Amino acid sequence: MSKFLLGRKIGMSQFWDKENKVEAITLIDCSNLFVLRKKTLAKDKYEALILSLTKKTEEKEKMDEKFFKLNKNFSLIKEFRVDLNDLKADDYKDKNPVSVQVFNEGEKVKVSAKSKGKGFQGVVKRHNFAGGPKTHGHRHVLRSGGSIGCAFPEHVNKGKKMAGRMGDERVSVKNIRVAWVDESKSLIALTGAIPGRKGSFVEISSI
Repeated sequence: MSKFLLGRKIGMSQFWDKENKVEAITLIDCSNLFVLRKKTLAKDKYEALILSLTKKTEEKEKMDEKFFKLNKNFSLIKEFRVDLNDLKADDYKDKNPVSVQVFNEGEKVKVSAKSKGKGFQGVVKRHNFAGGPKTHGHRHVLRSGGSIGCAFPEHVNKGKKMAGRMGDERVSVKNIRVAWVDESKSLIALTGAIPGRKGSFVEISSI
């Protein structure tokens, strides 16, 4: 059964499991998550679920049709292609909040987020190059990328590993385990580290 959540990365912590072992976890805040709408075959030619994170907590009385039509009320809107029959109807009702309890403790999930941006980096950091020799008269080659040309076809081949911008890319990690779920605080804890900086948006989906 397909399940989805959107949230904000709080940061890392640790907890003691049932065997009294310390385990590293990443906390995700999934508060203010709502079902914006569902796309159907009859109306939209394909099926999808659209989830949205509001910018701030709103009173339920103010959650009218006008509120959901104004995109400025949301900090993130994400569409997930899915077979609507594969969704649990009680978990994803139109214009209703989504509970973190759609996922259970111990369940394996897929996590997607934008990785940390590291700016413009050289080949040693970006591609793990060994660098040049330090001795025998060599100068200024320790972190150099070396020759980039070739005899034929006499130009730099496409995809050549060179210095450039690093990070700030969409990264997906599978088989992340759900450590625990706190519905009262809309928190979900995932084991280990996940992509992204603190405060970045995170997508959690079933595998």
